[in-house]
Amino acid sequence: MVDSQYYLPNDIGISALDCREAFRLLSPKEQMYAHYLSRASWYGGLIVLIQTSPESANIYVLLQKMFRAQAPQQLEAAATAAGLSAEEYQAFLVYAAGLYANMGNYKSFGDTKFVPNLPKEKFKALVWESLAFKQNPSDMEALWGSCCEPLYSLEDRQKQLGLGEKGITAYFSGNCRLEDAEFAQKFLDSKNLSAYNTRLFKTEIDGKRCYEVRLASAEKDNCAVEGKSEVCCGKHDFEDAVFLVKRGDYAFLMEKVCQNLEKAKAYAANENQKKMLEEYIRSFSCGSVDAHKEGYIGFIESYRDPFGSRGEFEGFVAVVNKAMSARFAELVSSAEVLLPELPWPPAFEKDRFLKPDFTSLDVLTFAGSGIPAGINIPNYDDIRQTEGFKNVSLGNVLAVAYATQKDKLTFLEENDKDLYIKWKGPSFEDDKGKFNFDQAAVRNPETGELISSWYKGSETWDSKFSTIASSYEECRAECVGLYLCLNKQVLSIFGHEGEDAEEVVYVNWLNMVRAGLLGLEFYTPESKSWRQAHMQARFVILRVLLEAGEGLVGLKECTGADGRPDAVITLDRSKIHTVHKSTADVEGGRALYEGYSAVTADGPHNFLRLRETVLLRKEARKMFVQANTYIKDDAVELVEYEGSAAGLIQSFTERFQDDAEEVETQLLEMTCVDSSCWC
Repeated sequence: MVDSQYYLPNDIGISALDCREAFRLLSPKEQMYAHYLSRASWYGGLIVLIQTSPESANIYVLLQKMFRAQAPQQLEAAATAAGLSAEEYQAFLVYAAGLYANMGNYKSFGDTKFVPNLPKEKFKALVWESLAFKQNPSDMEALWGSCCEPLYSLEDRQKQLGLGEKGITAYFSGNCRLEDAEFAQKFLDSKNLSAYNTRLFKTEIDGKRCYEVRLASAEKDNCAVEGKSEVCCGKHDFEDAVFLVKRGDYAFLMEKVCQNLEKAKAYAANENQKKMLEEYIRSFSCGSVDAHKEGYIGFIESYRDPFGSRGEFEGFVAVVNKAMSARFAELVSSAEVLLPELPWPPAFEKDRFLKPDFTSLDVLTFAGSGIPAGINIPNYDDIRQTEGFKNVSLGNVLAVAYATQKDKLTFLEENDKDLYIKWKGPSFEDDKGKFNFDQAAVRNPETGELISSWYKGSETWDSKFSTIASSYEECRAECVGLYLCLNKQVLSIFGHEGEDAEEVVYVNWLNMVRAGLLGLEFYTPESKSWRQAHMQARFVILRVLLEAGEGLVGLKECTGADGRPDAVITLDRSKIHTVHKSTADVEGGRALYEGYSAVTADGPHNFLRLRETVLLRKEARKMFVQANTYIKDDAVELVEYEGSAAGLIQSFTERFQDDAEEVETQLLEMTCVDSSCWC
């Protein structure tokens, strides 16, 4: 039997993402604009297949060919003929839905590989019995041969995403190690070149290291690009190695993105919107990160790069929820009063406070490896410093993701479960050589000593803190949320007063300590590494709150009603307000964070044993089914699907109807060209 953490259960939650009302409220012109942005996003989202694992695109194409020839209901007869039971066929559908939802065969949340929960010979028998195989047996047999081994392989290195011997990644060739990533970052910094839209491939020529840095772009040859990146394409000698910077990674898909953005320009609401689209096109055509700083879709989050610097493609289209956005706007208008309440000196804040745009959106399209509940963008620190940033809450995602069944609510006392279900949702929405600080005055708030380290030149948060940057930042964000939810003014903005406000505070903190325990699912003892930035952050917060003592947080192992190992976590609400505590110092920061991140059997809590209990009682993360848009009679039509594995599959097989064969051929070619890099 395969360990249950490596397959998706047949009863996994799959829900349709409701956006009909939000879409209906758009004008015909806005609907056309949304349609073409959605098309651009969906084509770009296919890039994630290439970024995730060497086999993801091949598996995707195999499934697409099967389901384009026969819808899930029709393929069921072939499954029966191939000897699959009803449960095995459902497992096949769930696997396919999971691959589409995660844009690859590794979970977007946790980076763990998942394999089909049916025997390999049964999967093969279904492929051979399918109409797609009967129509084109040689191609289908070749496809199966290209992916059948990694499809099921659970060798240690292939169990999770990672760099070198720690896992699989397609951001780097298979022979790259951490020292290669660090060396390449040093080169990129020397050229003021961002890693966000790159991949790294290592070879050796005449005994000399040679690195190919590929920029994602529609253009394959050098083209004029405004900004610093213009000078970087070509060959560079750097220390004892050679770097070759070239454009053209994912060229076919990047061209499809640009074509649809060009069409969207005709429906832009104003010149500012049109200018944004032009900058997107410039960025995606030639690989310019400077141009990308004018927009928000593209290579964004760096969670899945083992080194923490390269962005995964994501594109989203959403409609403003005006009622909830009004509350967020009030929160933002209070920010200048609230920020001084945070437990650090003003010197550690931005040079100049720029009010962020905080909006609640209903998602129409979110293309990538998964859909978050909220976003803070952009990640470029220079833009955050000078232009500000956007906080986005995705309302229709929250409505589905935070629906909780009591019988599936683990690790809480019975009297906490009803409160948790009632308040979980509401509690969530809650280089010029000059120094920009006084070196003789700014002190470390913990030690009282003068600051001795800072960001230099082209260094950024991601490049400086690299492997722990994402998790450290998520920890900071979660802690700020916990801290500010104690503020009555913040609670009042969202309509919470008196006893209700206290319940929201309690459940917000309870949710965090429970999430810290659940986070153990995303820790790999063999490599002593974390696979998910948010969950590592929440575990660190749990450790700190347990260490605070005075009975604030309790964690007790026990035996459940079913006779199996269990645990109960408690929070003393009376002590929340009194017990909690509140630099580019990579060395000190890393030591502190990694200390709290350690999962051991020592001390008052055996976290390694608790991890086994968490795995025993884990619930699979929900998947979302998204709508498609089509142009019919010069108007945009929204097509929605049922919230099931079959509905999710159907949404993807209908998503690329016009050019499915061309898209699939190009995906296979992109994969084939680089296949030797992971042998």
